[in-house]
Amino acid sequence: MSQATPQAVLKGQPGQTSASNHRGPLSEVLQKYWGYDRFRPQQLDAMQAVMSDQDSVVVFPTGGGKSLCFQAPAVCREGLAIVISPLISLMKDQVDALQACGIKSAFWNSSLSAEDEAIVLEQIRSGDLQLLYLAPERLLTDRTEQLLGTVKIAFFAIDEAHCVSQWGHDFRPEYRGLAVLKSKYRGVAIHAYTATATEQVRIDIAEQLQLSNPKILIGSMDRPNLNYQIRRREKGIGQIVDVVNRFKDESGIVYCISRKNVESTCSALCSLGFNALPYHAGMSSDDRKANQDSFLLEDAKIIVATVAFGMGIDKSNVRYVIHTGMPKSLEAYQQESGRAGRDGLDSECWMFYTGGDLVTWKRLIEQSQSGPACDSAVASLSAVSDFCNGIVCRHVALAAHFGETLVSENCGACDVCLNELDQVDEPLVLAQKIVSCVYRVEQRFGAEYVAQVLVGSREKRILQNQHDQLSTYGLLQSEDKRDIRDWIEQLVSQKFLFKSGEYNVVAISELGSELLRGEATPRLLRARPKSQSSSAKSTASWEGVDRELFEVLRVRRTAEAAQRNVPAYVVFSDASLRDMARRRPSTIEAFRLVNGVGQQKQDDYGEIFLELIKGHCESANLEQDVDFVATKVPVAASSLTASSAASFEHFDAGLSVKEVAKRLGRATSTTRGYLTDYIRHKKVTEPERWVDAGTIEKVSKVVEQIGAGPLKPYYLALDEKISYDDIRVVVECRKNVSA
Repeated sequence: MSQATPQAVLKGQPGQTSASNHRGPLSEVLQKYWGYDRFRPQQLDAMQAVMSDQDSVVVFPTGGGKSLCFQAPAVCREGLAIVISPLISLMKDQVDALQACGIKSAFWNSSLSAEDEAIVLEQIRSGDLQLLYLAPERLLTDRTEQLLGTVKIAFFAIDEAHCVSQWGHDFRPEYRGLAVLKSKYRGVAIHAYTATATEQVRIDIAEQLQLSNPKILIGSMDRPNLNYQIRRREKGIGQIVDVVNRFKDESGIVYCISRKNVESTCSALCSLGFNALPYHAGMSSDDRKANQDSFLLEDAKIIVATVAFGMGIDKSNVRYVIHTGMPKSLEAYQQESGRAGRDGLDSECWMFYTGGDLVTWKRLIEQSQSGPACDSAVASLSAVSDFCNGIVCRHVALAAHFGETLVSENCGACDVCLNELDQVDEPLVLAQKIVSCVYRVEQRFGAEYVAQVLVGSREKRILQNQHDQLSTYGLLQSEDKRDIRDWIEQLVSQKFLFKSGEYNVVAISELGSELLRGEATPRLLRARPKSQSSSAKSTASWEGVDRELFEVLRVRRTAEAAQRNVPAYVVFSDASLRDMARRRPSTIEAFRLVNGVGQQKQDDYGEIFLELIKGHCESANLEQDVDFVATKVPVAASSLTASSAASFEHFDAGLSVKEVAKRLGRATSTTRGYLTDYIRHKKVTEPERWVDAGTIEKVSKVVEQIGAGPLKPYYLALDEKISYDDIRVVVECRKNVSA
């Protein structure tokens, strides 16, 4: 790789180059055309490479200011800058923005009319343009080569350069043809730009483009303003609605794996009153363009899309990005989630996933790709699975994937660091039960089957296999099966288990054998109940906490973690430390009552932390063993499904439950559940449409006498003469009155 060997790899911080004399003109251009009075980190380094005709590979995260790295030099330099871009919509967005700044630019692609194309060609010939955007296919035609041979070319800028590499997350064969640029346009520098490229991809880009002694510039991949939240997907769109509801007047992107899911999700959101539009490859180009423009212009607040949407989108005020399934790679996730918060303001990135997403992506990849590109894409899926099931700070994990090491005890902006996930008290014992079950079923079944055995399912196949006779059958019957599935995936992520074959059969690794012998211990997490989520308890999470004591405990936790060479949260989560600083226990028995303290942690740290608590309380004259009662946080869970949402327009029209059931082809009992969702989400306060006045009066009287609670006491108090369905309608409407 002698020709493509990089001169230098600069990471993270802005540096200086020998071409510092370019700073003045670049600063003037930046101020004049864009109104910026300073460069972002490493922008000047990237611009000076362009000004000095030194080939470069620039990897900046989404929102890191990559486009300016070639746009500003293009304004300063003589000649025409050629920008290679993969998408017509992206070309138009950037040219529109440049022209709005007063910069002479144009694109040449199939969207132009014959008249407009003639104008652009004349601008090229006359030297009246500073930047010209082309697709790679257009650039490599004989016609284009002949035309460009008549003008002075300043440099080539290749946007979305990861498309060059077969190891990239969005490889495009047509980009490989750009390798001829060095031979066809001798002496013209080439600069490659991307938001996502591992070291392997960076090297491949430089080699494929035959770059000469390129400068490699790598910005920090971390986006501290993004809050990453990863959850296992539950049935329905309730999880999506919970997020969208908190950003009603702000822009968001909802990504789905399939076109079908895009349509159903978008339809459901619209039926709930949200202003959403779909975007996927199955739509006409005109419809896609119209919907994207509506989103960019904020006529529509939400775009529901497949990954066909958004490459290079310049919208800066996207406040949230939701993935309704796993992305196909961490490169894709970093780019797609990175479309949130490009303005630097706090934004949220949610992912709701299941193990089945891996199977879906594998099928789609194998249908569309072959050879090394297919193998690379399939291999990337395991990294995504490890990320989803990981227990390391999400910011740290993402940065590590791109070869960057973040030093942060707590990012304060992900589910792990915000204590959305609780550590299991006895992880070794729990893991041994799970791995033992994998062994008992002879390592011949998938994760779902293993979870069913552990929970004690009476599913037909389990009984036929006589696995209800195993010693591990029902061993975790007190646990939620979804938690068990999560733990299995966490054990896979930590290499105690592995999956193999077409059906993802779960098997035991050598490390798993060590675990069974008690020679290795995993870290297992469980999702907190929704009523304890950080979004719901953010204002109450410090309630009753002695902050000085918390800091004392936090410092000691850091020391203990360093001594054991583990992350600080492995010792105690912040939630545990806060609970200690509330309760201020004085005995080992009281210490065990602290949130997150199991037997092992009591044994390992009890005496140490009790001594710290005692010393602080004595010096601050504080009482110990406080009987703390937290402020109650309401549960905001949602069970809404797309089918349920589809019923809303019919209830709005005044149809009865039976009529709606007939319209939707659903059972009456199912449709009554839809009615409950309708009442909750539409905030209905009058039950008269479904229940007669006499029944409403009787139910209301009993509710007032008994108070809020489950329906059964009301049913019994009414002598079992009024149906649960009628009681439920009245109760739900009353809740909306008092809300």
